[in-house]
Amino acid sequence: MNHDPIPARLAALKTTPTSQLKSQWRDLFATEPPAFNRRYLETRLAYRIQELAYGGLTPTTVRRLEALGQDLDGGNVARRRIRHDLTPIIGTRLIREWQGVEHSVVITQNGFEWQGRPYKSISAVARAITGTRWNGWNFFGLKNGRKSGGT
Repeated sequence: MNHDPIPARLAALKTTPTSQLKSQWRDLFATEPPAFNRRYLETRLAYRIQELAYGGLTPTTVRRLEALGQDLDGGNVARRRIRHDLTPIIGTRLIREWQGVEHSVVITQNGFEWQGRPYKSISAVARAITGTRWNGWNFFGLKNGRKSGGT
């Protein structure tokens, strides 16, 4: 019976130093690793290792996924690149007190709403509230990349 080394290789990613993950990225993707966090590198490397060992998605599956994506974003490539898993759920209310005033922002289908006005970015809302440039995710306490935390 042949031992499959892939599960052990995948498990080892968790304890591999980041510098070695980046080296593996260069070997497996033939590009420089992106400036994303360690977890991103681990998950993409795990997928790539399995893809090379067991084969990737079939052309039929790729076409089906592309069609589903087209249905969701209407062909808008910019919208397609938004990491929806990092954006709070539509309807989430973000609350922040600034200079004694409580501000409430609602996540909408197309961005954000503050004081009845739409905004395309949470940073634009933070700028409207403070009058200065802010990283909106930090301003509303959604540190490190847009993790949901509103109520």
